[in-house]
Amino acid sequence: MRHLLAVLTLATLGLSGPLAAPVAAQANTETLADIRQELSVLYVEVQRLKRELVTTGAPGGAVAGGSALERLDNIESELQRLTSQTEELQHRINVVVTDGTNRVGDLEFRLCELEQDCDLGSLGQTATLGGGEMPAVRGGGTSGSFGGGTGGGAGGGLINDGVANLPAPGNGGAGASAGNAPQLAMSEQADFDRAKAALDSGSFRSAADEFATFAETYPGGPLTGPAHFWRGEALTALGDTAPAARAYLESFSGDPEGGKAPNALYMLGVSLGQLGQTNEACVTLGEVQARFPQSDVAFDAGQSRRNLGCN
Repeated sequence: MRHLLAVLTLATLGLSGPLAAPVAAQANTETLADIRQELSVLYVEVQRLKRELVTTGAPGGAVAGGSALERLDNIESELQRLTSQTEELQHRINVVVTDGTNRVGDLEFRLCELEQDCDLGSLGQTATLGGGEMPAVRGGGTSGSFGGGTGGGAGGGLINDGVANLPAPGNGGAGASAGNAPQLAMSEQADFDRAKAALDSGSFRSAADEFATFAETYPGGPLTGPAHFWRGEALTALGDTAPAARAYLESFSGDPEGGKAPNALYMLGVSLGQLGQTNEACVTLGEVQARFPQSDVAFDAGQSRRNLGCN
């Protein structure tokens, strides 16, 4: 009996720690799947201890075990609650990723239809938001707040309510703080500056080509998002509205928290309006106000919505 009480005491003390400071202490190092697995292990261990307590026939076991059983029941209940909450959060994240990726693919398809030289067969698979493989979503995705029409793509728009709750954009070119900004590849800054100088000098075609080459040379780099944006600006100056809209889309979807994200999303909405995609333009401009209310372009987005007659 003393051995059993010692086991119960250690189990109670050992389990109280994770319950007192749940998932938040390990949020930076573990995935939701890891946390759920640990909760399952704890649940099995509690059941084992509970069976050991119930089967003992030692004198006085009922008195001492009654309180312990209550504590174990409380622990079990809390573990079940945390497991359910973890599964719910994982499902919501999967819905956001799936819905957002499908909507990006839909806009890419629509923009390709508007470009004269675009080959629909060359679009390929849209990169999953956040990287990795497309998660499986129970019961399908949710209808988001971006885009209301139908198209040949995989979804009905770009951004849903979950993605709209991402943190506000940073001040840096790629959304990274100065303390943890990614390292630039050799000559990356020089190539970017050369393309930007061409844009500033009015050599719009040269700038568009140089920024396109830059994005291909340094995919996923800290300056790739701004490069797509400035390529869109160069193409806009040339009157190539559809390719410019694609560039703005690539800038935002590749770096939705970056310093150029509000401008890229705003210019995407403006470009869609110029291309006659009024519904998509209205929703896109509305997302600018919803996601970046403190940005410099939030007011301009509202004015553009009024000019388009958005509801």
